[in-house]
Amino acid sequence: MQSIKRFSEQCRTRLKAEIKDAGGNEVFALGFLDEKGLVVKLEIAARGNEDSVLALYKRSRDGPLPDVFIHNHPSGFLTPSDNDLAIAARAADEGIGCFIVDNRVDKVYVVAEPTAKRIMQQLDAAAIIATLEAGGAIAKQLPVYEKRQSQLDLMRLIIRGFNENALIAAEAGTGVGKSFAYLLPGLSYALLNDERIVISTATITLQQQLYEKDIPLVTATMKKKVKTVLIKGRGNYLCRRRLADALGEPGLEDAEQEDLAAMRAWAETTATGSRSDLPFMPSGGLWSRVCSETDLCMGMRCSERERCFVLALRKESADARILVVNHHLLFADLAARHEGAGYDSTVVLPPYKRVIIDEAHTVEGAATSFFSKEFSRLGIYRQLGRLYRNRRGNRMGLLVRLVAQISGDITSIEAKYDTFETAIQRIRDLTETLDQSALELCQREGVFRLTPARDAIIQAALVPHFAALRKAITTLVTIIRNMLESLSAQFEDDPAVWEIKSILRRLESIVSLCTSFIEFKERSAEVLWIERHSGTIDRGAWAMFTVTPIDVAPVLRDALFQPNKTVICVSATLTVADSFDYWKNRCGISLVTDKQVGIGQFHSPFPYSSSVLLAIPADAPLPDQGTYQNFVDKAATELTLSAGGSALVLFTSYEALRSAYNAARPMLEEAGIRCLKQGDDDRTRLLQTFLKDEQSVLFATDSFWEGVDAPGDTLRLVILCRLPFRTPREPVFEARCEALEKRGGNAFMELSLPESVMKFKQGFGRLMRRSSDHGVVAVLDGRILHKRYGEYFLRSLPETRRSFHAFETILREIDRFLYS
Repeated sequence: MQSIKRFSEQCRTRLKAEIKDAGGNEVFALGFLDEKGLVVKLEIAARGNEDSVLALYKRSRDGPLPDVFIHNHPSGFLTPSDNDLAIAARAADEGIGCFIVDNRVDKVYVVAEPTAKRIMQQLDAAAIIATLEAGGAIAKQLPVYEKRQSQLDLMRLIIRGFNENALIAAEAGTGVGKSFAYLLPGLSYALLNDERIVISTATITLQQQLYEKDIPLVTATMKKKVKTVLIKGRGNYLCRRRLADALGEPGLEDAEQEDLAAMRAWAETTATGSRSDLPFMPSGGLWSRVCSETDLCMGMRCSERERCFVLALRKESADARILVVNHHLLFADLAARHEGAGYDSTVVLPPYKRVIIDEAHTVEGAATSFFSKEFSRLGIYRQLGRLYRNRRGNRMGLLVRLVAQISGDITSIEAKYDTFETAIQRIRDLTETLDQSALELCQREGVFRLTPARDAIIQAALVPHFAALRKAITTLVTIIRNMLESLSAQFEDDPAVWEIKSILRRLESIVSLCTSFIEFKERSAEVLWIERHSGTIDRGAWAMFTVTPIDVAPVLRDALFQPNKTVICVSATLTVADSFDYWKNRCGISLVTDKQVGIGQFHSPFPYSSSVLLAIPADAPLPDQGTYQNFVDKAATELTLSAGGSALVLFTSYEALRSAYNAARPMLEEAGIRCLKQGDDDRTRLLQTFLKDEQSVLFATDSFWEGVDAPGDTLRLVILCRLPFRTPREPVFEARCEALEKRGGNAFMELSLPESVMKFKQGFGRLMRRSSDHGVVAVLDGRILHKRYGEYFLRSLPETRRSFHAFETILREIDRFLYS
């Protein structure tokens, strides 16, 4: 075939020149077609021989998927070789065609045709926006309609993201209605183009709200239903096979037996197998023994495959056009695709090209958490306990079932048990020794970071213990693998054998982490650190050993922003002093150079200027002054008394929280104000108690700075006791600051300050959740008025009424503001 029928003249000329420059040898290129099917764009992927096809595939995954693979035959004979046919078959699985040309690019042999390009239908912005205008389809569904211009403007930007295959970053203040602003374009685009869209949220709570409330309201106004599936992490679903195995274990406690029996009955009636649907709360340890886990799944070999909850969910999601997931699940899918699974087949999720990320300010933190690796004494003990335990003379665990499959006399069987017990006890002892040594290093600050400057103490106090533990685990793994190899083929699909192999892989990952800690000086791109965790009466304190990437921005660029056509990122807090730079740099979007990036700020429609008083005592001491904590204790008490409760008092340390709580509690309770403190109950129950009692005050730290939704008189006063700067010695933060300084940056201005401002905005945002809300935000940190950088915090807030006077004057102004 004449190449002019397949290539534009410009591409023919360029490819001919590239082949000539390569000395007539093979050149491998990626081709991109226009709507007529002509190659109009080329990217040279590799030069050399047929082995270069590996580079071809790698290059094709680094950016937009090509339409066709192209290479030349220097001999001039264009008949495809066996290797050419193999390449074409592999490419065809992904819809990619395969062309062979001669060195002059006069002729082309089409080994495989590329998949025809789909012409995507553009969203009609005017028609979609009209649904939220007065009298529109969505507006009619709302119990109370209120036009929000900022919501309509946000929707226009998101529509542009879909129509132009762009990346979008949008800050939408509280009350803008960002959910509808992205759901309407997202669902419309999915319906119009029959394309799958993933919506990712920071929490399961928001997932549930979107799936159960917001999406049904939007789809009710559409002519055709858009299939939507809610997907949680795999550990949220029951595994029938593991439940049956757990029920068959000897030596179960009565309470465990009762809970497992109740789960078995529930499994026959539940449609989803989701833990959230379970009518009672099993212990965390018991649920972990029966939940679905990727590395424990037997797949096609499972006897319960036909009734598998996870498989049913996967089938359900295969033809869904909207998938509602959480960030952790999204990153699990993206990581697998980035590491080689590709973007055109089902991995953790079905394939997709467009993503909406809500609460996008959490992206860096979620990615950091996902890509971190960790182990602890409790985790090791849990794995060992699954393998073998001896409870009051009763041998239990997977290895007991393994030994039962191996023939031998009593003496040889007892010898096997002795070997297990010795090896497992050795690991337990070494783990305990390592744990105690690590806790001693964490004594003063609660954390210990491995750095070259601490090499001497690390070599003395940690490395020998890591090495000994690594050797002991390897020994146990070898013993068990040798036993597995002696099994006859009929036991290969035995569930116990399958689970043993999975546990061995987990133990081997701990061996790998031990090696990372031993070789810490060679791992400059990671932070290796240890953190002390408070124990319980029966467990005591324990150490968590963690390896964390310093910079996740490149991974997010390569796995999220680069391969997907549209990524919409929305949050109430993405800017610092009206600039997106901090967030863009941390999440990797600033590293993308070949895509359009649209940004926009959409201010809250709520009447902050009349409904919120920002109160900052001009006489508040600085946190490093000796009088600061006493001032906070006194101010928190008097402010809460002035408001009559209905207060949320936020701290940056638990020590400061305890001091203020203990100082305030006698006076507040005498005044009939109920005092609640983080740590006295789990977060959900504590919040529910607070929301039900308008005459209560909640003293809380880190996790309560965001995610608290308390409208109306439930919350009229938010006290931010201290600007939420990260502790400078926090290991990951410290390493990231050092990395910034090495690159010539300013760690305070580029990381510490903007991160603190973002969290400050979240804390401020707890007060006003509805347009009718009315209240006070008090800041007790003198730095906001007396340090130059305090202006960054003030400029990042909406316009409010202000009172920056002496504390006694502020008390009187708050009283007038709340009650006049």
